[in-house]
Amino acid sequence: MTKPTVLFIIGQTAVGKSALALNVAAQHNGEIISADSRQIYRQMDIGTAKPTSAELAQVPHHIIDVVAPDQVFTLAQYRDAALAQIAAIATRGRLPMVVGGTGQYVAALLEGWSIPELPPNEPLRAELAARAARDGGADLYAQLQLLDPVAAASIHATNVRRVMRALEVCLITGQPFSQLRQVQELTFVPRVVWLTSDTPALYARIDQRVDVMMQAGLLAEVESLRAAGYGWELPAMSGIGYREFMPYFAGESTLAAVVERIKFNTHAFARRQATWFRRFDSHQTASSDLAEIRRIMQAS
Repeated sequence: MTKPTVLFIIGQTAVGKSALALNVAAQHNGEIISADSRQIYRQMDIGTAKPTSAELAQVPHHIIDVVAPDQVFTLAQYRDAALAQIAAIATRGRLPMVVGGTGQYVAALLEGWSIPELPPNEPLRAELAARAARDGGADLYAQLQLLDPVAAASIHATNVRRVMRALEVCLITGQPFSQLRQVQELTFVPRVVWLTSDTPALYARIDQRVDVMMQAGLLAEVESLRAAGYGWELPAMSGIGYREFMPYFAGESTLAAVVERIKFNTHAFARRQATWFRRFDSHQTASSDLAEIRRIMQAS
């Protein structure tokens, strides 16, 4: 049986992946599978830069708005959902497109990760969440570095949700999370486009996008989440664009300082993303030219 071709469009935050993906999907009868670990959360729209209602109407999108901010969606769940969508889209005769910047989501698909799905240990998870709330997850990351330095090296210290899950697996199984991960043969043929940008231009786009988010009501979105009972200790609330508001709500920071901190943290995040993407066999391009994308898709 012929394996379907899957187009991956990866790149740093704000580099222009979504706009390129929409154009490619329109030209090649595509459907988009999100590879963004923050867009899985409902009620978190502005700060995660989700597609607009017009964009969702233009092209089918998948694995967006999957769980509430206080619910868990593991890497294994993402992998299974994405593989199911790839198969379903290909069966419909359309082009599956994986679009996003979450390195582990992309790696799980491109490298054929097979991750054991362990049932969550709620008491342990509550304990880990409480520890994370005290110091932003620094203590958890230090423990993960001791128990599984390989996993710790692949997860950034500020990605509290991933740190918690890896540490949870270590503590439940008594084995390093990285050793439990196996590799399976890919069920598709990947074509990977890494959309790039020079750093000054990327930072300018990031800063502009943060300003647009604030104008669109990011503060009100965070206020609504807080009013709904979602605390800062939740992994969903620890993401960039949300956690920076914590001192503001505590009366310890100005809104202007929050905005600058979001921009600063997003710049740092973009640098970490670039480190992740270097591991993949990809075609790097700074162009959104559809003819070039077509050549990449047809490459042997």
